[in-house]
Amino acid sequence: MLVAGLAAMAGAYAQPETKPRLVVGIVVDQMRQEYLYRYESKFGSSGFNRLVKQGFMLKNAHYNYVPTETGPGHASVYTGTTPAIHGIVANDWYDRITKKEINCVNDDSQKAVGAERSGKVSPHRLLTTTLTDELKLATQKRAKVVGVSVKDRGAVLPAGHLADGAYWYDGASGNMITSTYYKTTLPEWVQKFNQRKLPDQYLAQEWNPLLPIEQYTEVGPDDSPYEWRWKGKEKATFPYKLSELRKDNGNYDLVGNTPWGNSLIAEMAKAAIAGEGLGKDEITDFLAVSFSSTDRIGHGTGPNSVELADTYLRLDKTLEDFFNYLDKEVGAGKYTVFLTADHGVADVAQYLKDNRIAAGYFRPAQLEALLNEYLQKYFPGKTIVEKVTTEQVYINQQAFEGDPRTTGIDLLIATDLITQYLQNTDGIAQVYPPAILRQASADETGIRGKVIRGFHAKRCGDIAFVLEPGWYAWGGVTGSTHGSAYTYDTHVPIVFYGAGVKRGASSQYHTITDIAPTLAVLLKIKFPSGATGQPVAELLD
Repeated sequence: MLVAGLAAMAGAYAQPETKPRLVVGIVVDQMRQEYLYRYESKFGSSGFNRLVKQGFMLKNAHYNYVPTETGPGHASVYTGTTPAIHGIVANDWYDRITKKEINCVNDDSQKAVGAERSGKVSPHRLLTTTLTDELKLATQKRAKVVGVSVKDRGAVLPAGHLADGAYWYDGASGNMITSTYYKTTLPEWVQKFNQRKLPDQYLAQEWNPLLPIEQYTEVGPDDSPYEWRWKGKEKATFPYKLSELRKDNGNYDLVGNTPWGNSLIAEMAKAAIAGEGLGKDEITDFLAVSFSSTDRIGHGTGPNSVELADTYLRLDKTLEDFFNYLDKEVGAGKYTVFLTADHGVADVAQYLKDNRIAAGYFRPAQLEALLNEYLQKYFPGKTIVEKVTTEQVYINQQAFEGDPRTTGIDLLIATDLITQYLQNTDGIAQVYPPAILRQASADETGIRGKVIRGFHAKRCGDIAFVLEPGWYAWGGVTGSTHGSAYTYDTHVPIVFYGAGVKRGASSQYHTITDIAPTLAVLLKIKFPSGATGQPVAELLD
């Protein structure tokens, strides 16, 4: 009787050892952590709040490097490390060899599949494995991995090097496409999805807010001077008659600037589950989903607009529908979800300035010209600064070729002059010369540590700098951006839900690089090859 009783108790408390049939990674482009609080009362119970209330939320999760951009963000989520190791140092970075900026997923050796353009894409610039790669390796490639997004980099980088497919939206044709890196022709299920012509259905609608305007008390007025205005609209206010606006606002590309860009990707995600048979057997599959419309709308209107608020309320309903689909097709309790963001967003600088809060606009091209003009006094006839971009200065090394007895000294002098000039430039808070960038430890704390963890010697500049809080190098009085080392750009949601995840929350500091190791432990597979993050002990222990 005693043995039987103990056995019964053990069975009652034992946790199942089975792995999830499907992992769904969700990245919401440009989402601050505080949006989960700001809109909580207006969210339903089965979208964002389902994850928060029934899953495990990290309340104090941050990006631990700069720049906080889409490409590096998606790469860091899935590699468990930072640009210093995975090599995706920005969406676009300056290449000293070609003397031009290159895109993080551009690959001229590939071609578009499903469209005439937008397809020279692959993950070949990503220098480490991803969590999805490790899942493929651990299962002898029997696990299926698919990535979907409006943006190519939002699909490609999460899906990794070994993906069965990565698909993104072609704004010219209104189709979901891929590249020859993955397929020579679109799978039948993708062709059938494109035949549904969902973008035409979305663009035939009128965008009105879900709720009466006066109920959007979490944001500013609908008629705001801080929002970008669409062509054909006198004001950036509701309603938006998409059928009338599409012609002068990018036609099919306009979809990504509306909440229905997210709807399109959710429908594509469901089509991928059905078309690829994801989550149908005991071998864990992976679906990487990135919702980009929040970023495109946020850039145009800033974080305090009714348009963005309405987009999040609609995304909440989209997630509810998607989770219900997962419950039905994969099975409740048989899948695991994580949700995070690739970066946050700054408040509109002009709005802050008008409210007597320190902020400003920084112009890299102007700085580049002024630096070269200043350095002419010391190096007449030479162009010393080759490029200023992504808060980095690229020095023209060829300008110092010649007598080795003097060129090394001249380069040191030029570096010191540039550093001093930057330190005296309005809007620049801190400057990091080569000695710091190349010799400092990746374990450093504070903003300096973020700069180091974002620095890859072969792909970054010679001198890095950080702007003051509230400053950014983009746009004008309307809209906003991201990229800084400050909390408004680094503090993002991380929520785990589903199979293997207990309910709870933690206020301990965690980094975005902890996601991949945590999931690797849950899946019992290797960490990605360059992973520097740590599993979330509060969730696992």
